[in-house]
Amino acid sequence: MTLPFDLDLLRTFAAVIDTGGFTRAAERVHLTQSTVSQQVKKLETTIGHTLLLREKSSGSIRLTEEGELLLSYARRLLAVAEEAVDALARKPQPKPVRLGVPEDFAGRRLIDLLTGFAGASPQIRLDTVSGWSVELKRLLEAGEIDLALIKREPGDGACLASWPEKLVWVGSRTRSHDADPGTSQNPLPLALFPSGCIYRDRAINSMEKQGRRWHVAYASQGLMGVQAAVASGLGISLLPADAVLPEHLPLAPEAGFEPQPDTELALVKGRPKLSPECRQLADFLITSIGGVNAAANCG
Repeated sequence: MTLPFDLDLLRTFAAVIDTGGFTRAAERVHLTQSTVSQQVKKLETTIGHTLLLREKSSGSIRLTEEGELLLSYARRLLAVAEEAVDALARKPQPKPVRLGVPEDFAGRRLIDLLTGFAGASPQIRLDTVSGWSVELKRLLEAGEIDLALIKREPGDGACLASWPEKLVWVGSRTRSHDADPGTSQNPLPLALFPSGCIYRDRAINSMEKQGRRWHVAYASQGLMGVQAAVASGLGISLLPADAVLPEHLPLAPEAGFEPQPDTELALVKGRPKLSPECRQLADFLITSIGGVNAAANCG
């Protein structure tokens, strides 16, 4: 079935009605007056009905009953056509990927990695949230994020990739820690992360295992707070090796600080099947974090 409606003819017909005449319609559609008249006549011939009547006395025009009916449909057809053109001209919207990152890992090196990914993948919108691993696990289970980098005990569940994380006992270089035996009279001051953090659990368990007394001298929700507390001498902490600052003094086993087994940084997914966009981010993180860790180990 061939439709009798030509959008150009309908646009000219509507312009004649909207402007009140052929002359002004010609200006709107950028045609000559004679071409406008020809197009309206062609439209009438095509559909087999007179659409416009001219008043000879006033020179004005008015719609016939068929013209009124067609005008209603013409406006809708033209609107849909413009909508289709806009939709096709519009750039595809980036597909969102939601990533959770550990509070103590959301530093400059991760920001640099994610900035590189965003620049290389404009078709993906990266939505990143930082938090402690306990909260990130909850967000994964609730379907609120797609992927997460989680700090955990080695082998604690399925993952897309994992990297060992070396832990170091650290104190301040500005004070001596020989007077920190961890006795009832002189409990060891600790600078710790919130409850549920693996570093906090490891530090406390180690103190309890050795029978050393301790107290929380400083607690912080962020890595920078714990780093500053240690550097100032406010407390001792157990930190990942890449978070140790020049102002920190690594504490040796001879001083009563037992070496800790590595923890694990794991890339975990929330859904059984990843979208192509999530898979692309996962592959990028696996390659990039692996490269960063290898460089750090070589250093």
